[in-house]
Amino acid sequence: MKVLGLSGNVKQPSRTASVVRSIVDAVEQHFSVAGRVIELVDAAPILFRALRADQLDEAGKAIIDAVETADILVVGSPVYRASYTGALKHLLDLVDFRALTGKRVILAATGGTPLHGLMTEHQLRPLFGFFNALTIPTAIYATESDFTGHALTGVAVTDRIDRAVAELIQLFPNADAGARSLQTSPHAETV
Repeated sequence: MKVLGLSGNVKQPSRTASVVRSIVDAVEQHFSVAGRVIELVDAAPILFRALRADQLDEAGKAIIDAVETADILVVGSPVYRASYTGALKHLLDLVDFRALTGKRVILAATGGTPLHGLMTEHQLRPLFGFFNALTIPTAIYATESDFTGHALTGVAVTDRIDRAVAELIQLFPNADAGARSLQTSPHAETV
């Protein structure tokens, strides 16, 4: 099983990358697999060398291949002008429109205030609906107050991560034991 985190951050250090890494870590723990995180701050310069998928060089093709072959995607972006970053949009413009059909996707975003918390519902969820991907019902949104430095420390956000992973587990066969252990976690919310 391939787990890939995509962080739409365009600077480092990044709170968004911290959230995406935390979610990928939780998925890794419950599925006993190794995941990977691609940060757009590193990948965007490679991807922006091409305007179309057929123009990608080998490094760009490897990034797109990682996205298209992942079984589980964790996609996060800082809220930028009420939406996801242009770097994330460009990456997804290079993905074949059929490649994400049926893939499980956990959505995440970070922003300066709670006012942008619905960006995952109004921007990211419809985007992955276009790809016919299965987005997990619980999305994760974090504000600056959920971090110490760039490390995620907010208990409510951690609870939402646990809840999203529990929902993800329910979408895979033979995962009931993992879901039950998550639902009995002291931080788990009622699903």
